[in-house]
Amino acid sequence: MFARAAAVLIAALGLADTSAFAQPSAILFENVRIFDGKSSALSGGMNVLVRGNTIDRISKDPIPVDRSAGTRIIAGGGRTLMPGLSDMHWHAMFVRPTVATLLTADVGYLNLLAGAEAADTLMRGFTTVRDVGGPAFGLKRAIDEGVIPGPRIYPSGAIISVTSGHGDFRQPFEVPRVLGSPQSRGEQVGAAMIADSPDEVRLRVREQLLQGASQIKLTAGGGVASPRSPLDATTFTEAELRAAVEAAENWGTYVTVHAYTPESIRRAIAAGVKCIEHGHLMDDETAKLIADKGIWLSTQAFPDELANAFPPGSLEALKARVVFAGTDKTFTLAKKYGIKTAFGTDILFSPQLAPRQGELLAKLVRWYTPAETLIMATATNAQLLALSGERNPYPGKLGVIEQGALADLLLVDGDPIANIKLIEEPAKNFVVIMKDGKIFKNAL
Repeated sequence: MFARAAAVLIAALGLADTSAFAQPSAILFENVRIFDGKSSALSGGMNVLVRGNTIDRISKDPIPVDRSAGTRIIAGGGRTLMPGLSDMHWHAMFVRPTVATLLTADVGYLNLLAGAEAADTLMRGFTTVRDVGGPAFGLKRAIDEGVIPGPRIYPSGAIISVTSGHGDFRQPFEVPRVLGSPQSRGEQVGAAMIADSPDEVRLRVREQLLQGASQIKLTAGGGVASPRSPLDATTFTEAELRAAVEAAENWGTYVTVHAYTPESIRRAIAAGVKCIEHGHLMDDETAKLIADKGIWLSTQAFPDELANAFPPGSLEALKARVVFAGTDKTFTLAKKYGIKTAFGTDILFSPQLAPRQGELLAKLVRWYTPAETLIMATATNAQLLALSGERNPYPGKLGVIEQGALADLLLVDGDPIANIKLIEEPAKNFVVIMKDGKIFKNAL
């Protein structure tokens, strides 16, 4: 009954292969050229055997299989087999609703929106996302249990913010906050939690870890979407940030922070933070510090259209333009100093922009070669995911095609290194989509 219900759901969502929950014992990709997630060129013709959820064998010679045992053979026809894509700055619960809907709608409705978006995310070839803020624990569980299709989710849980920080969406009439008083709407749904001392930070961090967070996200500086959080503001004190780092490291994982400005980035690094989100307003000296300390930079090539998520002429729209203007400098500095750079999109409150997820990845060829771009969205991103250590919800090797790696695979109709624009049209060009050894789309 479960498999039948799942197949009906996938068919209703418009996915191509309703047998995703009734998998063969093994799947053999014959005659494929491989982009392995690490190399700058494709291999010659190869054969790849998947058993269970891992890659069992890779060979240029034919791989004998027992068809009677239920092995499925996919004739690659010289197409490209590559690892599934990943997005290191995703908010699964925040992509489709507007800010007003997020703060007022029924939680059940918000979860249904997120479930539909998760299925679409997978169908765009993004088999893994790092969710850096929002109540995605239930969505992750539903995906992992096969209730609905969607990508692997590395959840941060609620964004942790100071009062008036990026993540505090309360209205003026909701202050002053009295300790022990009812939580704000954003806190009630698990979108963000407010913490104004080292002790409060420890508590909120531990609450997210209790729920299954693979890493922790704090807002070290002001942001675009929050109406009362100036971009130039530096929010958490070093002691507060250090409390978060200590609590996370006690659980074997790390803290990443939202930060645009040099001061907010430097304070976070001094406190022991391992990853900076955005960094669009950083200067040369700060970029060198990031590189020298081996800190990760998870940044985005924001499209101008993302500002359309906010009312024209609003403060949020103005702040968006300021941040977007720093994109070129950020990537230029990242290249100059060899910063460990991860790809993400940070699409918020914009169901119109979400289908262009692959297009936003392809935009990176302004600074990187197509091969470097694809490596960033596969093997490099996977290195950042592994930073969660024992809190990694999906033990195994992601982002590469090699023996023993997890079988998250895309069969691309063409060569994405020669023509990276292929990833901009996943419905047309991704003819097979596999996650965890299961086929969710087969258009051949």
